[in-house]
Amino acid sequence: MKIDFTPRELGFYFPAEFAHQNAMWLSWPHKEASWPGKLHLIYDPYAEFILRVASHQKVCINVADETMHHEALEKIKNANYFGSINPETKTKAIVDWGYNAWGDKYPPYDFDDVIPTLIGDKLGLQVFHPGIVMEGGSVEFNGKGTILTTTACLLNKNRNPHLSQYEIEQYLIEYYGAEQILWLDEGIVGDDTDGHIDDITRFVNEDTVITVIEHDKSDDNYDLLKDNLKLLKKMRLADDRPLNIVELPMPNPVIYEDQRLPASYANFYISNENVIVPTFRDDRNDQDALDIIQECFPDREVVGIDSVDIIWGLGSFHCLSQQEPSV
Repeated sequence: MKIDFTPRELGFYFPAEFAHQNAMWLSWPHKEASWPGKLHLIYDPYAEFILRVASHQKVCINVADETMHHEALEKIKNANYFGSINPETKTKAIVDWGYNAWGDKYPPYDFDDVIPTLIGDKLGLQVFHPGIVMEGGSVEFNGKGTILTTTACLLNKNRNPHLSQYEIEQYLIEYYGAEQILWLDEGIVGDDTDGHIDDITRFVNEDTVITVIEHDKSDDNYDLLKDNLKLLKKMRLADDRPLNIVELPMPNPVIYEDQRLPASYANFYISNENVIVPTFRDDRNDQDALDIIQECFPDREVVGIDSVDIIWGLGSFHCLSQQEPSV
């Protein structure tokens, strides 16, 4: 007799980020090795990110101990201080995927790996354990059965070498309550996650994506982003509709200590009232990107926050956060 059921079998699904949220979840940044020489510089834009979202919805911040708790409160002073839902029963649950720090790049990560279950225990939510490695930034949802991802990340042998593409698709379908998986190829240059989708292509509604392109033919991102755009143009949603595609420029290269950083305007966070977009002190492209994103979200205020120091940690606002959907 079958005892264990997947989230899909129990009626759960993963909503799109643009759906209404109960909260945004973060972990307080504290590891110098993640922003070597710049950790102290990220707190102002990080606090602005928190305060912008906390102005209209709850923000939950994971801290390691009381000392970090007080440090966080001191830095964000007046701030108000994720998972799946079942639309039939109006309940939430958490899927605790395995985490190995982007292919075992940054050990130790055992404390990070257990955070979803600790949150589930704290909130009294059911927790599912698929038993394979998966990362939030590697998957993008339209809330209507479609998941976008990349072969560069999910098929990388440093994640789940024992699984085929078909088997990985079945995990995504069963644990995210999806119907179809659409695959792009490569992520942007400098991305240490091996190609997270949240740096290149994002759903802004159920049938529209915004995707970054590079206009400079000499740039290393030019060909790979052109190839991804070609793939997007061929894709069909579960109901056979083509995707509406909005093109978003890339910023000029952001280089620090001779390292190309994964700067992308696509790494924005969608809250209930705002879209928080990383900017990179690029006068022309910053404003063009903000204007394009604003057109995609007429009912939300698009806010640009300087991410030049934050991106030294190899990610920006979407990489740092996770939405908790409402029910």
